Amino acid sequence: MKKVLSIAAAVVMVAGLASCKKDRTCECTWDGDVIYTETQKLSKKDAEEWCEGSQTSSGVGTIECKLK
Repeated sequence: MKKVLSIAAAVVMVAGLASCKKDRTCECTWDGDVIYTETQKLSKKDAEEWCEGSQTSSGVGTIECKLK
């Protein structure tokens, strides 16, 4: 019985760590001023991709986005 409980606890712990989604905030600035922030519940990897995908550059300037 102890063995079954140990295995079940390990499975639950691994599943919890694998899908660790938290509220992540992406902050975008232009010319040093914050122009946009958004928060989503994502894993760290997905949040980094989402935030970096928000960056843009044009002839007027660059909008830089960083995960906070």
